[in-house]
Amino acid sequence: MGEPKLFSTTSDSSPLVAEGSEPNAHDLAQKILPAHYINRELSWLEFNARVLEEAQDESTPLLERVKFLSIFSSNLDEFFMVRVAGLREQSFQKGAPQDFNPDMMRAISQLEAICQQTHHLVSEQYDCLTSSVLPALEQEGIQIVSQKEIGSDEDLDRFFQETVFPIITPMAIDPSHPRPRYHNRAVYLGAMLKRRKGLGPKKLFAVVQIPRVLPRLVLLKSPEAGCYRFAFLEDLVATRLPELFGGFEIRTMAAFRITRDSDIDLIEQEADDMLQMIEKRLKARHRTDAVRLEISADADDELVQMIVEQEHIRSDREGESDYHEVYRIPGPVDLTGLLGVTQLPNLEHLRDPPYKPTKPRGLRQQGEDLFDAIARRDILLHHPYDSFSPVVDFVNSAAVDPKVLAIKQTLYRTSGDSPVVRALMQAAEEGKHVTALVELKARFDEEANVSWARQLERSGVHVIFGFLDLKTHCKVSLVVRQEDSGVRRYAHLSTGNYNPTTAKIYTDLGLFTTDEDIVEDASALFNLLTGYSQGHQWRKLVVAPDELHRKTIDLIEEQMKVAMAGKPSRIFAKLNSLVDYDVIESLYRASQAGVPIELLVRGICCLRPGIEGISDNIRVTSIVDRYLEHSRIFVFGSGSHPKVFLSSADWMPRNFHRRVEVMFPIKATNLKKRILSELIPNFTNDNVKARVLQSDGSYRRVKSGTPKFRCQEKLMRMHSDETSAKKTQITDPNVRLYDASK
Repeated sequence: MGEPKLFSTTSDSSPLVAEGSEPNAHDLAQKILPAHYINRELSWLEFNARVLEEAQDESTPLLERVKFLSIFSSNLDEFFMVRVAGLREQSFQKGAPQDFNPDMMRAISQLEAICQQTHHLVSEQYDCLTSSVLPALEQEGIQIVSQKEIGSDEDLDRFFQETVFPIITPMAIDPSHPRPRYHNRAVYLGAMLKRRKGLGPKKLFAVVQIPRVLPRLVLLKSPEAGCYRFAFLEDLVATRLPELFGGFEIRTMAAFRITRDSDIDLIEQEADDMLQMIEKRLKARHRTDAVRLEISADADDELVQMIVEQEHIRSDREGESDYHEVYRIPGPVDLTGLLGVTQLPNLEHLRDPPYKPTKPRGLRQQGEDLFDAIARRDILLHHPYDSFSPVVDFVNSAAVDPKVLAIKQTLYRTSGDSPVVRALMQAAEEGKHVTALVELKARFDEEANVSWARQLERSGVHVIFGFLDLKTHCKVSLVVRQEDSGVRRYAHLSTGNYNPTTAKIYTDLGLFTTDEDIVEDASALFNLLTGYSQGHQWRKLVVAPDELHRKTIDLIEEQMKVAMAGKPSRIFAKLNSLVDYDVIESLYRASQAGVPIELLVRGICCLRPGIEGISDNIRVTSIVDRYLEHSRIFVFGSGSHPKVFLSSADWMPRNFHRRVEVMFPIKATNLKKRILSELIPNFTNDNVKARVLQSDGSYRRVKSGTPKFRCQEKLMRMHSDETSAKKTQITDPNVRLYDASK
């Protein structure tokens, strides 16, 4: 294999077909043109449009529709803070490095297209809110009133005076009162004032920050007979502005919100202490450039222009291009505040039916010790259908088991009060050798991870932070145990995070194993992460940035050669995003060779299916449903013995070249059969929540068949009743996995 290239962050430019392969392999490929790729950013907006569709769908339970409206807003925030911020820098900063896009869209052209599409989507979001969701809520006794409808009563006045007034601070802005630095994503009230008496200039611009420490939604009256009446906190404060600015007339006011560039870029920086560097960069986030202004649609032009000039925001007045950063919002700014409504009690009829995760197959024998069970058989877990408790129990048991010598754990994102972290701390206090790799660069979880790292260190855990220029994104836990037969290692590998909270709402797959090759590789992986130990010849794990990119392309091309030899071939991949252009080109070549390719890509997909002679053997679907589809599954080969892998990595350049990732094989026959005959057919036959990617980049819902087939619903039923699961498994070899005519 040669010396591994562990720290390369650039794409491998070697030929796509390995030396010694069939000479006709490259002859298959037609010229790949920029038009054959879908722009990454526009593909992401199409994904968020599918999220919005769930809110617009009146068959979705009402409070779930509210949740999807909130998720749409939260997704858009992150998109602006990271992706739009990067494009903005490329467009307007001289000398800024330019990303290469095979679709050949310039950064400014992408910004203009994003601007147009985002304004359209936000308009649809608020139309859904005002014309459909709010009236439906009111019919259920849940009313969110406007500012004019708030009024005044004794309880409300007391709440404002005793709870809100002591927190908020009216801030005038003039030469002696410099403007505040508006916090990222905080809601403010801006007002143009006119002096009636007393101190101050004749005209004044002033702001009030709406406290983040208080709920956005204020319950106006105690609920009677299940009826609720709410107002947004900024609307309540707006009705009291005259009290805050005594002596001034409120000429005009509006709620607004600034979104800032929030990406933390540490590549090629040097520091003696990464923890201190991250803490410093987190503080710097508050001083970054503004990338978006959301402001009430009826805001006075003078007030809008005041904020635009203060923040150097590009407005539609400038006329330089079709790109501008002012979004006039026809309703409450920041609909993430609606999440409070979804938590109301006694409204089960407005939510998805409750689902209780089951005990995973392989762990159902009464009284069987967890380590004994794993030693006897590999165990596959499918969350959230399978309970996450065995994963927590795995670390908890290791913490108190006197036979356990060491625990090694990666932590990328975890929950607020993480039982996994608590168990690691307890194990260290018990005197065990505990190593935790805490990824400080996990986007938007940096602050939480800094806090966990400090606590783990104080408990005696050996804490490391990985590499400065690579994120450690793999999910691996390794327990070393002294047994009668000698030292035995137990591993858990997963497609998702060690987070009990998200394990209830994200679909992920995990594997418990004592396979000697896998645990040996897992040990080598931790040695690499903790001590830069290199040169290990990976037995079963495929590791990025060492060899995952090359291996993925090799597996695709292996199927291409099988098809060219006239034998049955197949590629199936379920992942979150498909962006890597080398992989896309390989898939195009495999399609031209006749390989049937079924891709389930939840989010971004830059591959354009259905192009005659290029990708007409490729079908791409996306499922957006109750649970976030987060698992990555890869199958290469047809018949009874295909290669099956799970992974923490999507097919993106960052996963291949800028992260430590792991792809691991499923070898146990029963587990492979479960994936091939139970999971994959369920995914590919969804005709309720699946959308099919068209060659123009748009998505269309799969035409509902008879009966309707919703994969997540079916998987919940199968896991809830093992007998039912045996009856409802899809094992028909003729079941559709790919049909180019549809």
